[in-house]
Amino acid sequence: MPERLPCFKAYDVRGKVPGELNEEIAYATARALADFTGCDSCVVGHDIRLSSRALADAVIRGLVDAGVDAVDIGLCGTEMVYFATASQEHGAGVMITASHNPPEYNGMKLVREESKPISGDTGLDEIERLTRQKEFSRSGHGKTITEDIYHEFTEHLLSVVDPSPLAGLRVLLNPGNGAAGPALDHLLPRIPLSAEKMWWEADGNFPNGVPNPILPETRKPMEERMRQGGFDFGVAWDGDYDRCFFFDEQGNFIEGYYIVGLLAKDTLKHHSGARIIHDPRLVWNTIEIVNAHGGIPIQCKTGHAFIKERMRQEDAVYGGEMSAHHYFKAHWFCDSGMIPFLQVARLISESGRSLGELVSEMMKKYPCSGEVNSRVDNPEAAIRRVREHFPGGEEDWTDGLSLTFDTWRFNLRPSNTEPVVRLNVESRGDADLVREKVDEILAVLRA
Repeated sequence: MPERLPCFKAYDVRGKVPGELNEEIAYATARALADFTGCDSCVVGHDIRLSSRALADAVIRGLVDAGVDAVDIGLCGTEMVYFATASQEHGAGVMITASHNPPEYNGMKLVREESKPISGDTGLDEIERLTRQKEFSRSGHGKTITEDIYHEFTEHLLSVVDPSPLAGLRVLLNPGNGAAGPALDHLLPRIPLSAEKMWWEADGNFPNGVPNPILPETRKPMEERMRQGGFDFGVAWDGDYDRCFFFDEQGNFIEGYYIVGLLAKDTLKHHSGARIIHDPRLVWNTIEIVNAHGGIPIQCKTGHAFIKERMRQEDAVYGGEMSAHHYFKAHWFCDSGMIPFLQVARLISESGRSLGELVSEMMKKYPCSGEVNSRVDNPEAAIRRVREHFPGGEEDWTDGLSLTFDTWRFNLRPSNTEPVVRLNVESRGDADLVREKVDEILAVLRA
C-alpha cells in the first residue's frame, strides 16, 4: 500500500485515470468525506471529461453507502457546486473536474458546509488517510436526488450583477468545448448582449485542445477571430469555468492582473472602505488602486483555499488572483468565472469606454511579464540562487520569494505539484526593464 495516494494534492484531488484516480478511489473518497464532514447531504457535479460521469457515479455510491443523501446536479461548472452546496445548506460538495489538465486527467474538488474549501491544511490529508486505509465509520442507506439547478444558478448570477445596462454590446464567447457552454445557454437569453459562440459544444474529447487560455497557443485562434473585428470584447473560460480570461476590442489578451485592478475599483464604488484580497505575485497596481479608492488591500498566499479563508477572516467583498481567479463575498467567498464576465460587460456599458481603454493606464503604469514557468531539478535551491544573485531589496516570503526594488519587483514561487518555479516580474512604467529582468532571472534559474 502506498504511503500516500498520489492523486491527493495540496488543494484538491487530481491524477491520471485510471492509474492514479479511478472509481474505487472516488468511492472511497466519498466514504471518507462523509466521515470527515459528518454531512447528511452532499452535492455532486461533474465536468465534460469522458471519465467524469463514471467517477461521479462512484462518488454517489460512496455517499449513499455512508447514509448520505447525494444531490446529483449533473454536468456543470465548479461554481455551480459551490452555489448549490451553500445556497441549499448541504453539508458538503464534490465537483469532478481536472480543470485545464490534459484529457487523461481527472480530479475532485471538495467543500464542506457553506462551500468552505477542504485542502491539506483543513482536512484533505485526513480524508486521504481514510481513503487509503478504508477506515470508514459511517454506513447506511442514503438516497440519490437528481436536480437541475441551472435556473436557480442563473437567477443568482443576475442578483449579483445587474444586467440592465448591457444593451448594444457584441461579444465573442469561447467555452473551449468545456462546461461553460451549457451555463451560457441559460444565461444569455436573460441578458441584452449579442454573442458569437466559439468552440461551444461541450465535448470531453477537446477537439480544439484542452481549454487553458492562459497558454498563448491556446488563445491564438480566439485572438485571430477577435481581430477580424466588430466585437466589444471577448471571454474564454477554462474547462470547469472557475477562471475567465478577457480580450479587448483589438483582440489583445488582458493579463488577469489588470482585471483584478478593474474589478477592485468597481467593487469599491459600491462598497466604500471594503477589504480587497490579492495574491503576492503582482501587487503594485492592485495596492495603488485599492488605496486610491478608499479600500484596504490585504495580501494573501496564492491558492483558492488560502484566499477564501482570508476573505472570510477579513469579511472581504472581493478577492482576485492574477491567474484569473476572482472571488466574491456575494458568492460565498468562492471563485466564479461568470460573475466577472457580467461585471466587465456592465463596466464597459456604464462607462462608455472600451475594455482596452479601461485597462490601458494600468498596463502602462505597471507593465508585467505574465507568468513564466521553468522546470528545475531543485526549486528551493534555484530560488536561493536567484536571491543571492540580487543583493539588497525588500524580501517577503509569504509565497515563495518576493523581492522589491525601487523600480521593479518579482515573485518566484515553486509549484505545489511539479518541479517547476513560476516567475512574475513587474516594473514602474518600464516594459523594457521587465523583459531585461526576466531574461536575467531565467539565466540564473536555468544555469
